[in-house]
Formats: sequence, C-alpha cells, structure tokens
Amino acid sequence: MSLTAKDISVVKGLWGKISSKADEIGAEALGRMLTVYPQTKTYFSHWSDLSPGSAQVKKHGKTIMGAVADAVSKIDDLPAALSQLSELHASKLRVDPSNFKILAHNIIVVTAMLFPADFTPEVHVSLDKFLQNLAWCLAERYR
Repeated sequence: MSLTAKDISVVKGLWGKISSKADEIGAEALGRMLTVYPQTKTYFSHWSDLSPGSAQVKKHGKTIMGAVADAVSKIDDLPAALSQLSELHASKLRVDPSNFKILAHNIIVVTAMLFPADFTPEVHVSLDKFLQNLAWCLAERYR
C-alpha cells in the first residue's frame, strides 16, 4: 500500500509532535509486544529481564524508534533506507517477519494512548500505512 503525499505530510507532522517521547513509545510498545505475544520473547532469550520497563526493553525500544525516526526522515525511499535492517533481521537475527506487524500495531496503540488529541482517524490511517510499509520493507530480504 503506497503512501500518498497527504500520508507523508501527516506522518511527518505527527512525528514532529511525538518524537520527544519516541524512546517512551518504543519501550512501551516493545514491552507490550513481549507481554501480549510471548512467542516474541524467543528472539530476546539472551536478555536477563524481558519485563516491561526493564533496562534492556527500554534500550531496545529506543533503538527501534531510532530506526523509525530514520525511516520518517527517508520516507520517500523506505526500501533503501531499511535495506540494511532488513538484511540484519533476515540473515543474522532470523526474526519472523510477522513480528514487524505486531510491533507496528503496538506502536500505534501506544501513540494513541500518549497523544489522544493528536490521534485522529486521519492520523491513524496514515500512521498505520507508514508502519505497514516499514514492516513490508523490513521483510523484503525474506522474499
């Protein structure tokens, strides 16, 4: 599903509002994913603490949202922007690509919780399209 010029504008506008809380969004979204979808814990079995709010979850949540920030800044060419991450997750980490969609959903939920006044139906649709495109690009190396 391609992003329209309006979607791109909406995502960039939203990012301008939420980027100051990106680390919090990432940590909360990852913590929720690990709780609600316990099968995702297998990819982090080397961590000593997988509980929401742990230092390791917060750190990786920050890393995830750093990649999202990079994707927003390179929104016009997501496949190129995400090719190295796609390669890493496919070849080295061997993450099931369905997990990217699960994480995307959790990012949407947390964004809606933290920014309810900004989370309009239009924002929801554009953010969902962006994150689904991001997930699709991350799964590219699996094809």
